[in-house]
Amino acid sequence: MSVIDALKQRVSTRAFLDKPVAEDTLRAIFTEAQQSPSNCNVQPWQTYVVSGAKKDQLKDKLLSVLMNGAPPTPDFDWEVRYEGIHRDRQFGAANTLYTAMGIERSDKQARQMAMARNWTFFDAPHVAFFTMDKYLNIMGAVDIGIYAQTLSLLMAEHGLASCMQGALGQFPQPVREILELPEERGILFGMSFGYADETADVNRARTSREPLEASVQFLS
Repeated sequence: MSVIDALKQRVSTRAFLDKPVAEDTLRAIFTEAQQSPSNCNVQPWQTYVVSGAKKDQLKDKLLSVLMNGAPPTPDFDWEVRYEGIHRDRQFGAANTLYTAMGIERSDKQARQMAMARNWTFFDAPHVAFFTMDKYLNIMGAVDIGIYAQTLSLLMAEHGLASCMQGALGQFPQPVREILELPEERGILFGMSFGYADETADVNRARTSREPLEASVQFLS
């Protein structure tokens, strides 16, 4: 599979089959991802791949925190209120997603329930948490983003689907406890992955991309 084919195949998948990925496949993908570039080759990613009973335990803890109405307490200041064209694109993506699920804009309860599925990992058999030492700040976040993109493309090459989730960095404490993370380590975001449920309406959602002229300038 070419890189462009992997890019076109990769979408944010939000419904998965109850079908774990073989351990040798997991190890192959995460070994290949070690080739990701990073600033000064510091390779700051500390990744936790959670499956099976441990994943279910984590899901229950996160849902309990969410249902109790606790406010997010992320390790990193990643929350931003989008403005202008960025807000328009955010709304467009949300509209595409909820339309695919048949959820009306006015149905706030259904939207909240759909949002809560982030913390059930969309029923994926596996979830990866991307962590790094907190002092690395924005430079570490850049490297983690490159690493996560590399992983998602490798997964596409292996026939796997994934969904990057900033939401999985919102409530770090239950994750920290279950994964036994040291205090100096922060959780940036997560990614649910596995085999896509091709019959699920939500997986038919497709967002648009801006034309080249809106994003890139060629200077000479």
